[in-house]
Amino acid sequence: MNPAEIEATLQAAFNNCEAAGCALTEQQKEILIQAIAHQQSSLEDINRASTNPLAELTIEERRSFWEYIKEQQQQERDWKIQLLNDWLMSRDSGKVQFIRDRYGLQWLNRIKPVHIAEYADETEDALRLKVGDRIEVSNGLWEWVQETGPCQREWYSCTVLQIKEAYDGNNTTSCIVRLSNGAEYEIQGVYSWNRYNWRWSPE
Repeated sequence: MNPAEIEATLQAAFNNCEAAGCALTEQQKEILIQAIAHQQSSLEDINRASTNPLAELTIEERRSFWEYIKEQQQQERDWKIQLLNDWLMSRDSGKVQFIRDRYGLQWLNRIKPVHIAEYADETEDALRLKVGDRIEVSNGLWEWVQETGPCQREWYSCTVLQIKEAYDGNNTTSCIVRLSNGAEYEIQGVYSWNRYNWRWSPE
């Protein structure tokens, strides 16, 4: 409901109360109006938080953002920490200076790896795993699953413990994860043949 519809509904409710001989005082009306306004504001905040903040960027801004993430990862630096350090030290952030100038800290804090993963086609896997990341793995890693059938795909939360790069001509990456039950599992070909069997955790 938009504000005009909410106001009309409240006014109708006030009129019904008056017609039933239970008229509200001006103070009671004001309390109801404030409560509804607060509820509406909370819903708007929830809707804003549930949408991907990267959708607010232009295509050119997202492209600059992906390039920045890749550059930081090539230097083995966390892109978000580097960006925040630039802000704290009042350093220019180059191609992503627009984030500080136009979007700000609250916008930056909303970004989670799962948001970046939603743009996988654009990012070309810009976001690489690191120790401590929270991901979800599919039971397809250790058992035969079918989209329809008795054994369907299920997802389990886990933490990345170790990343291993193998330069055998294919640059194969594997990682070891720990599931919430304490079990550890090695994912071979984490960016290639097994990419389908893990996803970023929404947490």
